[in-house]
Amino acid sequence: MGMMRLDHVSYAVGPEEGLAATVARLAETLGIERVKGGVHPRFGTRNAIFPLRNRQYLEVVEVLDHPSSEKAPFGQAVRARSEMGGGWMGWCVTVDDLAPFEERLERQSVPGNRKFPDGRELTWRQIGIKGLIADPQVPYLLRWDEGTEDLHPSQAHTPQAELSSITIAGSRDRVRGWLGLDDPEETVGDLNVVFESPSGTPGILEVTFETPKGTITL
Repeated sequence: MGMMRLDHVSYAVGPEEGLAATVARLAETLGIERVKGGVHPRFGTRNAIFPLRNRQYLEVVEVLDHPSSEKAPFGQAVRARSEMGGGWMGWCVTVDDLAPFEERLERQSVPGNRKFPDGRELTWRQIGIKGLIADPQVPYLLRWDEGTEDLHPSQAHTPQAELSSITIAGSRDRVRGWLGLDDPEETVGDLNVVFESPSGTPGILEVTFETPKGTITL
């Protein structure tokens, strides 16, 4: 299956709050600095980033009033989560080969990109957003393009916190099946996932961070 590890968690802004206010609230709660993200032109979204240790990050994402956000599944997912009041939208696992997932899901991964103010561009391919929309407990999958290692959002400044665990309303077997982890020895690296039986909609219930303010759960 190759390498598989947690890359980031995505938090959608609330309908009234907007990106700046959501980011300020999370920065205050976690006691860490954010960095400006940017626009994802193909998805009709924009984000702000909290770099974390272990090459991970927390992304706060907002949908833009833009035609691509109506068409792109990622834009649809952000809009839907924001309209429900905002909060945890999903988690993303990075892999070194998307082909097995393209085969299993019977569709191609889609390209993503974000330009930096200095003109450099971060590019990647992702798949699985439709799965996340249908069943919010499952992660989506991403492969960063070659040569973009230094542009990874976790590298934007020295991380002041790390992600220690994710609690998901859902089924471990369902998530493992989705990720194609047939062998019990196979795991997602750097990730402690706690599963609880869903009383309502499946999905991320909370994420716990080790921060300058101590252990904080959002």
